[in-house]
Amino acid sequence: MAIEEKNILNRLYFVAGCMFIFAIAVTVQLINIQFVEGERYRELAHKNTTKNFVIPANRGNLYADDGSLLATSVPKYDIRFDAVTVSSENFKEHLVPLSKELSKMFGKPASYFQNIFRKARANRNRYMLVVKNLGYSDYIKVKNMPLFNLGPYKGGIIVTQRTVREHPMGRVAERTIGNQRKDKPGYYSVGLEGAFDEFLRGKEGRRLKQKIAKGQWKPVYDDNEVEPQDGYDVISTINVNIQDIAHHALLKQMEYYEADHGSVIVMEVKTGEIKAVSNLGRTRDGTYYERLNYAVGESHEPGSTFKVMAFMAALEDKVIDTATVVDTKKGSKVFYGRKIHDSKRGGYGEISAARALEVSSNIGLASLIDDNYSANPKKFIDRLRSWDLHKTIGIPIKGEGKPVIPEPGDKIWSRNALPSIAYGYNLQLTPLQTLTFYNAIANNGVMVKPRFIKEIRAWNRIIETYDTEVMNSKIASKATIGQIQEILKNVVKRGTGKTLYSEYFSMAGKTGTARTEYGTAAWAEDKKYISSFAGYFPAENPKYSCIVVIHKPSTKKGYYGADVTGPVFKRIAQKIFTDSPLIAEVDNVDAEDPSVKKDFEGYYAKAQTHFEKIPNVKGMAGMDAVSLLENLGLRVKVIGNGTVKAQSVAPGQILKKGTRIVLNLS
Repeated sequence: MAIEEKNILNRLYFVAGCMFIFAIAVTVQLINIQFVEGERYRELAHKNTTKNFVIPANRGNLYADDGSLLATSVPKYDIRFDAVTVSSENFKEHLVPLSKELSKMFGKPASYFQNIFRKARANRNRYMLVVKNLGYSDYIKVKNMPLFNLGPYKGGIIVTQRTVREHPMGRVAERTIGNQRKDKPGYYSVGLEGAFDEFLRGKEGRRLKQKIAKGQWKPVYDDNEVEPQDGYDVISTINVNIQDIAHHALLKQMEYYEADHGSVIVMEVKTGEIKAVSNLGRTRDGTYYERLNYAVGESHEPGSTFKVMAFMAALEDKVIDTATVVDTKKGSKVFYGRKIHDSKRGGYGEISAARALEVSSNIGLASLIDDNYSANPKKFIDRLRSWDLHKTIGIPIKGEGKPVIPEPGDKIWSRNALPSIAYGYNLQLTPLQTLTFYNAIANNGVMVKPRFIKEIRAWNRIIETYDTEVMNSKIASKATIGQIQEILKNVVKRGTGKTLYSEYFSMAGKTGTARTEYGTAAWAEDKKYISSFAGYFPAENPKYSCIVVIHKPSTKKGYYGADVTGPVFKRIAQKIFTDSPLIAEVDNVDAEDPSVKKDFEGYYAKAQTHFEKIPNVKGMAGMDAVSLLENLGLRVKVIGNGTVKAQSVAPGQILKKGTRIVLNLS
């Protein structure tokens, strides 16, 4: 018995010893946690319950040249309620007046708000949604309501803010203005938004918040730890009126010709300011929207609009003059085993070099260039490259397409390269690059850089100003520029653009028609073209240059530049000037050139004579008639296509704005 008791006693001593050792270990660990690792655990606990949240800065506004908004940031606020932190006294005292104020503002019964607040209180809801998507003024009203005006702890108000970017012009010029990236909200990589993001975005702020439930946080303090700094405002060169004209002129033609995509650019000649850019691509259901920035980013074979560059090179190198005779044969000619054709069946025979450009003879230009440069093709290419046609312009908008001007030795060079380049093939340019060259012709040889921005502002303080940048002060001699200017006027008067001619408004430019995707086997059955028109207006003392490019119009309706893109150019030109104050335009004419001012006054005098009565538009091109009548304030309906054969309101009747007139075309 004594032995058994002794064993039990030993076991008890052993257990007690173990417990003592365990107690010592626990005590040591507690001391270690409290004094040695305590700081680390306290930091972990703090990190798990509090967090610094980024407060996005208010993005600066993007303005048109007249101060109209193109893009602006609008803050939106969601109001939530923490029912736990509010004391019973404050909840009882302010619930009814708060509910009444919310009822007045949002139209729901006061009882509705009382019920949701009481339910939140009973369920200890710390993140109850009260209202969302408030504008700033409404947010301030709610914040100052009873109970909420006590702040986040005493009043339980939780405010979350986000910023929404709005475009007052809708989807017009969307690719030029730019949008947020879908994969990275808040980030901009395209258009003016992307180009000047460093100015627009501002600096982010910080706010400390405490975790109150899974995925739910509320501010620790009323004030931010780091206040955000608003972004600067950007004043662009875009003109809202010209942008609207360009967009709708392009859209109308795209819809009629069921084209794949197209673009328009309007530039101010002297300054290089871009006044409008429209880019339209077709959807599967046949509608159009700003799909891609084709004007800036799409390099393509320009076709006949490049003949002007080739012709200028030959003039400047003095290997031809405008009177040089070239034999265009009977409409076809073989160059190094490859036959090329002119659009006129039977050809033009022997004509002057100037006439070859006016009628856009492929054979004429190919012959002039090949005859004079085949022994030394590098001389021709060097002239083109002296104009930097092989380089990007270097605009701030991202995604500028790369031009291609091949030279001997390149992979795409062959004996046929020289005659092909002469009429716009075997090379690539973007619409903006082509327009920059035409603008230099209009500007008497001074090539200015296309410019999309005027100023950076902070409120009314100018941060930075952007002036006209000259890329090349003299692309060619005065004689060469003068000869080209005369030919471009004649293109419209008596050349491929003669259907666009108007005695009331002078324009100069070049039509372009180029095959595209012609390397495919299916091309013979389904021919695809790129139609273009590049030029400037008025022809004397030009104010604006413009290019229109339309890809893959329906060949059943037409594909030549004069038919597809020329009317868009003409409509834009006429609308810009007829929508502008007449006196202002006359006053802006160079006072040192009376003949120019006389042309303007004559144009407007004739136009004003027509304004009193319904004009006779029979025999006019449909686009011309629509432009004229709409500018007089009439509502025009068009039936058919081509020239006007009949009009529903007889000529000579008193003109009343808003009158509906139907034009029958054929």
